[in-house]
Amino acid sequence: MVVLMLILFGFAAVLLAVSTILLILWISLRKRIFAFILGGIWLLVFLYSTFNENPAKKIDLTKADYYGNYIIDRSFYPGPQAEWQYNHYRFYIRDNDSIYFYVTNKEKIIRAYIGKIYTVKPFDSERLSIAMPYPTHHILNSGATVYRTKTGFYLVFRSPRYGNVFFKKGNWPE
Repeated sequence: MVVLMLILFGFAAVLLAVSTILLILWISLRKRIFAFILGGIWLLVFLYSTFNENPAKKIDLTKADYYGNYIIDRSFYPGPQAEWQYNHYRFYIRDNDSIYFYVTNKEKIIRAYIGKIYTVKPFDSERLSIAMPYPTHHILNSGATVYRTKTGFYLVFRSPRYGNVFFKKGNWPE
């Protein structure tokens, strides 16, 4: 962060120095070319600051963004294990702040684990926290890690049996 601030400060100092030199040349030599260059530089700075969107900027999540249906994301590690997990685990987060985690056999629900969710906001984006009564399912023993992208997010749970288990928003079957 400090390095970024130093780079921005250096850029601003160079921009100010070049602008001052161009302004002095324009006034002393009375040549319009220096005014056009000066105006062009500041027009580019204005357009860049107005229309530039940070390409690395990730979406900021609110509690409402977490509400919905979640299924196993089979795209991370495609294969028989992902297909099996997809057919055996899914969950729903409702707007009453409840989570319903289902162990299934395809469409048949075998067991349901019900808990509560809440969010904390240490920075710009809210983080999901899950409170489950014990004993709970091994996938829910660890909290969900939220990975944000430019267009959405996915949740990763650390399971002692499967390793990382990836969930995305979606409806079963998909």
